Amino acid sequence: MDLDVAQVRAFVRTAEELHFGRAAGTLAISQQTLSKRIARLETLLGIGLFHRGGNGVGLTDAGRRFLAPARQTVAAADAAVAAVSGKERPLRVDVWGHLYAPMRTLAQVAGRAGELALGHGRDLPSVTTALLHGDIDAALGRVHPPLPAGLAHRLVRLEPVDAVLSADHPLATEPALRPQQLCDSTLWAPGTLDRLDFLHRFADRFGVRNTATSVNLGLPHFLAEVAADPRRFSLVPADVALPEVPGLRSVPLVDPTPLYAWSLLWRVGNGFPGLNGLATACAEEAGRRRWLEYDPTRDWLPEPPTSIPDPGRG
Repeated sequence: MDLDVAQVRAFVRTAEELHFGRAAGTLAISQQTLSKRIARLETLLGIGLFHRGGNGVGLTDAGRRFLAPARQTVAAADAAVAAVSGKERPLRVDVWGHLYAPMRTLAQVAGRAGELALGHGRDLPSVTTALLHGDIDAALGRVHPPLPAGLAHRLVRLEPVDAVLSADHPLATEPALRPQQLCDSTLWAPGTLDRLDFLHRFADRFGVRNTATSVNLGLPHFLAEVAADPRRFSLVPADVALPEVPGLRSVPLVDPTPLYAWSLLWRVGNGFPGLNGLATACAEEAGRRRWLEYDPTRDWLPEPPTSIPDPGRG
């Protein structure tokens, strides 16, 4: 059986959007053309891939089974075209968690990972959607469950986290703090905690009862808000270069030291050649700079590190 890549691509995009109109728009074709391609594919396979009805569009059991290999088929076709087109496009990489400056980590490996085209995702959900749609090839940021099916990730850096607080805070003169000492202070967050998994988990783990949220207008503005109130504190990775903010103090956290986990994230089956190069560069830099040191007796992670597959094997 020979599959038509255009038909398979139409199926994949519709399965991701679960809306024929939106899927057609992303492919720059008419909805009628999209429907015809999917209907021909279903005829060829001899089975329905979608439920169509008044409640919208949904995948059949066969459609769910077909989705993962269909994504791989489209990715392989794109890689084949790139291999003979005379010019390979750059690896498209996105980041999120901008307050914690993810570009610092990516900059350490970019020179050894081939040509990169960089984006600026809003958050983990927007980046995972872009990966599943094939709009980007890889992403860097903090990964936390649940992740959509079809994505894989590799831990590349564990970064110690410091407390930042007002110089007028009662604990500001301490050389180091245990996280539990902050339980009576107010955790200042650059958005709602249900969208900031690391800060949410920290507050739950160490009994921080008081939280308040701000609007993320960048690190200088956020830290100025922290410095303005002697009851506030927040968390920033230790290697982030802090702007000059009057009245702000940064204090290391110990016993345990919270670690912020940076991971490389990609779509399973993405065979783009530059992806393995980026993963290799990240692994080499992690070994050189000892980025993955973790001792459960002295460090704290919301999720302990696990063994993650390489992009070329997923």
